[in-house]
Amino acid sequence: MSLPRLLTSTTLACGLIAILTACAPRSDQEVGEAVVNVYSARHYSSDAQVYAAFTEETGIQINLVEANGDLLIERVKQDGLRSPADVVITVDAGRLYRAEQAGLFQASDLNGALDQVPATLKHPEGKWFGFATRARVIAYSAERIDPSELHGYEDLADPKYRGRVCMRSSDNVYNQSLLAAMVEKQGEEAAEAWANGVVHNFARPPQGGDSDQISAIAAGQCDLALVNHYYYLRMARSNDGDVKAQADAVTLFFPTSETEHTHVNVSGAGLAAGAPHREAAEIFLQYLLSDKSQRAFAELTNEFPVIETVQYDNPSLAQIADFESEPINVNALGENAGTAQRIFDRVGWP
Repeated sequence: MSLPRLLTSTTLACGLIAILTACAPRSDQEVGEAVVNVYSARHYSSDAQVYAAFTEETGIQINLVEANGDLLIERVKQDGLRSPADVVITVDAGRLYRAEQAGLFQASDLNGALDQVPATLKHPEGKWFGFATRARVIAYSAERIDPSELHGYEDLADPKYRGRVCMRSSDNVYNQSLLAAMVEKQGEEAAEAWANGVVHNFARPPQGGDSDQISAIAAGQCDLALVNHYYYLRMARSNDGDVKAQADAVTLFFPTSETEHTHVNVSGAGLAAGAPHREAAEIFLQYLLSDKSQRAFAELTNEFPVIETVQYDNPSLAQIADFESEPINVNALGENAGTAQRIFDRVGWP
């Protein structure tokens, strides 16, 4: 399958809903062009390199519209089938679920390319798929915590850690998805008991992002926290000595036991329901699963590839890659998100 090569590649970046309205207008003339309108909630340098390589190799131009996940979903939802979006990309399975429930995606097996993606990392009907994964793990003080005492996420609720746990707020989608996974595996009652225990162990009111939790541990403000692994690796690989020193004071623990495995989430993409350039969009989505793209996510963003056979040059990532992930479909994170938020509200997790 070949498409005419374009001589130039342009990128449109829009962050506010008022600007989004004017981005990537759909027209009857545009439908047949070698172009893909990509609506993305990711803001990583790896993606820019993947897009540039895609255009170089295929001649298909990418028009990029960027915004945060919730704003992006709402914009495409408002446009309905008149949306110019060909591809929708966002982070966290919870947001992918919300986008699917809003009718933003259509199913496609991408000419068989989806067979490469593990069943747990894609929509059961092929409406979206994860192209990179992130593990939500326990970060702890290398000086004040004995790793032999750690078993899993349940430790964060153990009374022996009263006043020693730092957390992000409950409106953080990563925390919502972790609790949603607990609801799926253990039931609502057990998930609420865990959340209630964590609240009683707060060292301070929930605040900041994942990097802030690592910094707080390094500063002695707390001893344990939940973080996505790539935030830690970003700090550990930093050229800033102070930032790297903070990461060096912290260690990651990946729950892997008979009863509990490491919680994983995804960055994912899907074919937009009204994609005006379906053929080119499917070629692009397949490209996200190519060896070159999978390597870029691992080497530039410190995310794990979804294609397990992909080789990459990132020793720091490879060093922590040997863990067992939860054997549940990440779609369940979205299905249980509402229950998770109600639990957070009931236990008083701000």
